[in-house]
Amino acid sequence: MMSKLKKIKVLAMDVDGVMTDGRIVYDGDGKELKFFDVQDGYAIGRARKSGIKIAVISARGCQAVRARAADLKFDKVYLDVYPKIDAYEKMIKVFGVTDEEVCFIGDDLPDYEILARVGFAAAPKNAAPEIKKIVDYVAQRSGGRGAVREIAEKILKAQGFWSVK
Repeated sequence: MMSKLKKIKVLAMDVDGVMTDGRIVYDGDGKELKFFDVQDGYAIGRARKSGIKIAVISARGCQAVRARAADLKFDKVYLDVYPKIDAYEKMIKVFGVTDEEVCFIGDDLPDYEILARVGFAAAPKNAAPEIKKIVDYVAQRSGGRGAVREIAEKILKAQGFWSVK
């Protein structure tokens, strides 16, 4: 696992079930709300500062995701894309990387094709059983509850970029 983590130049992820707990919540006006984990955001920021490109690939899109991606300064945002593999193909061309240099975090069947290709495939604890069978790592934490932090931290530690400072 350590040799795969050392090669990672891009951290890409799904949104619902990965950056969030997978619930879709609407307010009284029908506006979609999302709940994000602050520790995930911290680790994403640390990854960016270490030179890792950050991207999101989601079959859904909403203003809350756009706002979170802007807040964390994601390098690429692909929303409302299906099949997701098409956006993945664009992303690796834009970043000029190979499959082996990408970590993707996904939790359900729409993520399967990407997870089967990347250099390091990861999933949150609450991922679908079919996804857990094919990934390199299943986090101890669930989506929206620190899974992204856990995985990003593993990458950064493997590359020597994680410290308490």
